[in-house]
Amino acid sequence: MHKHGDVTLATVDLGRTDHESYYLGYSNGVLWPVFHYRLDLADFDAGYVDGYRRVNRLFARRLLPLLRPDDIVWVHDYHLIPLAAELRVLGSAHRIGFFLHIPLPPPLIFAAIPEHEWLVRALFSYDLVGFQSQADLAHFARYVHNEARAEQRRDDVFYAFGRNVRARAVPIGLDVDEFAALAAGREATDTLATMREQYARRQLLVGVDRLDYSKGLPQRVRAFRQLLLRYPENRNSATLIQVAAPSREDVNAYADLRRELEWLCGAVNGDYGELDWMPVRYIHRTVARRRVPGLYRASRVALVTPLRDGMNLVAKEFVAVQDPADPGVLVLSRFAGAAEQLTDALLVNPYDTQGTADAIQRALHMPLDERRARHERLLQEVRRHDVHWWRKEFLDALTEPAE
Repeated sequence: MHKHGDVTLATVDLGRTDHESYYLGYSNGVLWPVFHYRLDLADFDAGYVDGYRRVNRLFARRLLPLLRPDDIVWVHDYHLIPLAAELRVLGSAHRIGFFLHIPLPPPLIFAAIPEHEWLVRALFSYDLVGFQSQADLAHFARYVHNEARAEQRRDDVFYAFGRNVRARAVPIGLDVDEFAALAAGREATDTLATMREQYARRQLLVGVDRLDYSKGLPQRVRAFRQLLLRYPENRNSATLIQVAAPSREDVNAYADLRRELEWLCGAVNGDYGELDWMPVRYIHRTVARRRVPGLYRASRVALVTPLRDGMNLVAKEFVAVQDPADPGVLVLSRFAGAAEQLTDALLVNPYDTQGTADAIQRALHMPLDERRARHERLLQEVRRHDVHWWRKEFLDALTEPAE
């Protein structure tokens, strides 16, 4: 254990076998693809779940001696679904909440996981389960009704497996003031000045993502190609800066994605580029967080077009740092959790590359009055449901009795 400011950190070492079965195998080889609707990429190796259970059991054994009787436990994300069940076996009577940062799939997709009933039974060991969106909550409710014959005792309380659990949609927010302060910092303002100088004759579009198959990056580049094909007035003008930070590069699906994305970007640049204009600037590395607000603010359009995402805070970051007098436009996938809140974005189906291209064209040529009105409403939503609202909303519900 060691201190980091006011936070005490306790770490647990994992051996290679546990890392491969728990983290690479079950968490990211089964749960991540299935929860993002990609059954074709899931590896249902029976041995992985044993490692997943074993490591969560280890975490519970290491955590319990550190807890005081009046502590509240807040567990985060798909790596730790069975942690409360393991703590209960050891005698924990603490209030324990769980928040799922990624989407929950519909019941039939979820049921493809060989251990799906065990996973949901584990969720009923929590006092509160939080989801990013109403859609995710609806999927949970349908599953527990259909598969577990759960009794819904109140709007947000379900009874099954001998326990009550409260389930709510509590969408995560952004620390708006902290991110706005970054935008006012030197690295962000220098980036903004550089972008405006280098691209003075261009209209910038920006995408900032991890290189992950859930983000819809090939579809995004194809949509940008459609924009140049269908609306030739954007040639020698519109420039897409796509940051794709490295992610899980030892997994075959990610290596394949990188090759596809590099080929697509090269093809667009080869077919449409000029000596003084490169349509796509593809960056396969992480851009420093302090520079990102400047990149957002320099851009006329942000493309946040995942095929499926729990929330996607990039959408909220873009809104938070725009110049209210001359804001950019957010083009947002309807399959991102953020789409439930940010309804004044231009919502698109990322699988429909022509439709997405049409939306980008509309964004690039949107009148100033409409851009200002949309941004004002988006910013109000981002500020109203910020990270502090999320924390308070979840913890207040967790400490409220279920009965």
